[in-house]
Amino acid sequence: MKALRYTAYGEHPVVEEIPEPVPGPGEVLVRVAGAALNPLDVKIGAGHVRDHFPITFPSVVGTDLAGTVERVGPDVTGLHPGDPVIARTGPVAGGAVAGYAAVPVANLATAPASVPLHLAAALATAAATAWQAVAEVAGVKPGQTVLVHGGAGGVGGFAVQLARKAGARVITTVSPAGAGIAAKLGAAHVIDYTTTDFRAEAGHVDVVIDPVGGDLEAASLDVLRPGGLLVSLNTPPDAGRAADRGVRAEFVFHRTDAGRLAKVAGEGLEIVVDRTVPLARAAEAFQYLASGHAKGKIIVQP
Repeated sequence: MKALRYTAYGEHPVVEEIPEPVPGPGEVLVRVAGAALNPLDVKIGAGHVRDHFPITFPSVVGTDLAGTVERVGPDVTGLHPGDPVIARTGPVAGGAVAGYAAVPVANLATAPASVPLHLAAALATAAATAWQAVAEVAGVKPGQTVLVHGGAGGVGGFAVQLARKAGARVITTVSPAGAGIAAKLGAAHVIDYTTTDFRAEAGHVDVVIDPVGGDLEAASLDVLRPGGLLVSLNTPPDAGRAADRGVRAEFVFHRTDAGRLAKVAGEGLEIVVDRTVPLARAAEAFQYLASGHAKGKIIVQP
C-alpha cells in the first residue's frame, strides 16, 4: 500500500510503498476512505514536539481517519468487516495517511451517516478538541456569550457550531477570507482581526475559546466578564494572570476517547473542507497545511 511517511525531523514527508499493517490484539484493520491533516502533524514532522511525541523513522503521517473495517484482530468483538468508523490513532502511533491503518478499538467510533465517509475523518481531532473545550471544560450554557478565535479554522469552526448548539451567542475573529464561513457556521458577530481590535467590538463575554494563542491570550482577558473563562487550545495559559483579573484560564490537551468521538459523531456538525487530494499528492497537501493558509480541513483520499 502507499503511505505518506516522515523520514527525518525537518524533512518533507514523502509518499512511499510500504507493507499493509497487521492488526494486533484489540485492534482492527481499517481500509482508509479519508485522512485529515492537522497542524500537529506539521509540528511532529518538524520536531517541535519531540519531547512529548517522539517518533521512530520512518513513520506514517497522521492521526485522523475514517473508513471501513477490513478485518478484526484477536479478542475484538462487536465490530465486523464493512463497519464504517472514524478513528484517532494518536500522535506517536500515526498511520492515518495510508491505504490501511491498524487502530485500537478504544480509539474509534461508528462514523456518522450525515456526511460522506471520507470527510468524517475531519471530526477525529478538530471536532473532538472543540467538544472538549466547549462542552466539557467550559460547559457552555444557553444565554451565554462565547468568543471563538479563528472561527473559520479547523477547531474554531467546530467550536462555533458547538457553542451555538449549546444555546450561546457566538462572536468570532477571522480573516476576510473566513468571514463567510464563520457566519454560515452560526456566528452572530464576525470580527475581521486584520482591521479591527476584537476588544473594541466583542464587549463582555462569558467564555473565550482560543485555538491560536500568542498575544491573543492576554488580550482575551480584557473581554471576559468577572468569573469568565479563557480556554486555551494552543499552549497552557497563565492562570495566575487570569486570577489577578478575576477570571479563570484552562488548557485543553486533547486525548483520544472513543466515547467523545461517538458524541461528536452524533452532533450533525458541518465540516468545512479546504481541499480534498489523492494520496499521491499528500506531500503537497502537507506543505500547504504548513503554509498556514488552509481554511477548514485538508482531506487525503487513498
